[in-house]
Amino acid sequence: MLFFPNCKINLGLIITGKRADGYHNLETIFYPVQLNDALEIIHSSSNVESPTTIFTHSGITIAGEEKDNLCIKAYYLLKKDFPQIPPVKIHLHKAIPMGAGLGGGSADAAFTLIALNEKYSLNLSFDQLLGYALELGSDCPFFIYNKPCLATGRGEKLQPVDLALAGYLLVLVNPQIHVNTQWAFSQLNIDFNQTADKNSGKTLRTIISQPISDWRDELVNDFERPVFQKYPVIKAIKETFYAKGALFASMSGSGSSVYGIFEKNTFNSFDFPENYLLRSILL
Repeated sequence: MLFFPNCKINLGLIITGKRADGYHNLETIFYPVQLNDALEIIHSSSNVESPTTIFTHSGITIAGEEKDNLCIKAYYLLKKDFPQIPPVKIHLHKAIPMGAGLGGGSADAAFTLIALNEKYSLNLSFDQLLGYALELGSDCPFFIYNKPCLATGRGEKLQPVDLALAGYLLVLVNPQIHVNTQWAFSQLNIDFNQTADKNSGKTLRTIISQPISDWRDELVNDFERPVFQKYPVIKAIKETFYAKGALFASMSGSGSSVYGIFEKNTFNSFDFPENYLLRSILL
């Protein structure tokens, strides 16, 4: 069984408060984008005397131990409640960069849940999949919806929104810098009493209902200030997008990826360093 987990971008990202549990509340629009990993799940060989679940990967190098990978965590999360799930082989071909603000790891985890549910006829409802996804991470439930959503809370409270960017060109650049999300949150210095003023007093729903060219001065990503300060090359990517005629440009999540939205007939090529990941995606 083969699946293709996709990434997401953030349209606006406002931190609205610090929670008692140490997390932050936020508001953002998640938008799915078809830059994809490849996820294959098959039975472990029946010829093996004691088959075990095996995780392999290719493409972009995945750091850390196998037990910490979200695909493996998703498997064992379901295995706990559905012991009939047999040992499997999971292979992940990684194309979505990590530490990039694109939610690739969360997508892989959510798609593992979806794949196991289908492959082994677990008959999990949509809401049950959401519950399991939330146990794996705050961004994971979005990839169960996998359509434009307004996210609040830690990012797990989702409301689908009417937003179609079909026909526009999304240009995505990642400078191969890994931005640690915990570090990014630790750098926030926000007066939460002024949060309502960040988007000119408008809600995210109101802003995204306006022409994209109006978003530039109204959609805010609170992580840009500390990330741009530490990594000026990321700020330079956003500036380049606007210099080349982007209708809107922003860093996604806590970085390091930056995207620009263009009218497809106004896009010109970019001269970025060879080690940068560059993708042009027709939405």
